[in-house]
Amino acid sequence: MVKLTADLIAESTQHVNPCRERELDLRGYKFNQIENLGATLDQFDSMMMNDNDVKKIENFPYLPRLKALYLSNNRIRKIDTDATNNIPNLKELNLANNEIKDFVDIQPLAGFQKLEYLTLTGSPIAAQKNYRLYVIHNVPQLRVFDFKRITTKEREEARKLFGGKAGKKLLDEMKNTFTPGEELERNIKARKGTGMSEEEKKRIKEAILAAKSLEEVEILQQQLQMGHIPGDKPKKEKDPNAP
Repeated sequence: MVKLTADLIAESTQHVNPCRERELDLRGYKFNQIENLGATLDQFDSMMMNDNDVKKIENFPYLPRLKALYLSNNRIRKIDTDATNNIPNLKELNLANNEIKDFVDIQPLAGFQKLEYLTLTGSPIAAQKNYRLYVIHNVPQLRVFDFKRITTKEREEARKLFGGKAGKKLLDEMKNTFTPGEELERNIKARKGTGMSEEEKKRIKEAILAAKSLEEVEILQQQLQMGHIPGDKPKKEKDPNAP
């Protein structure tokens, strides 16, 4: 597995892009974690991290020079609130084709107070009802979202939908989101008195760790609720016509 090391950063392409910004190109290495960016010494206006396997925006050191961050075609699900403090002047963020699913997962974007250009197309969240209006409400300083300029009419619609008591209630409902493994852990605890063995509990936890997506975890949850333990052999149904 490739790691984002100080040596990899030093060996990566560095150039001045068409916008006359000093850019670091970290595309396509397939590293799964952002780390060691202190090695950049805050020398870059832009970083390209497209086409990797990053799952979370985190571990950024203080980089006040960084203005543009490109993270399309990764596996990002979460955004660490510390990132918004450590990249205070971020103006453009591209998160197209990631795995961001719920509104609560993009709430930290509000912390990027200078963010003007944002892209989330191709992620599951883009299919959510009122998705565009929620983002406009959550990041009010945005000028362009998903390659479309935000209109005054859209800002007004977002204010009406999410403002006031009704809007607060709607936002509170959006916070009730699924956390991978959380429901499964609750089910395990609830079944402790039903005779579940330590081996069965071990298999469940191993299955959680082996899951590669939220969908796989949800399937595990459904199986557990139906009484199926990962690794159990399926029971043969008795033939009603058998003697």
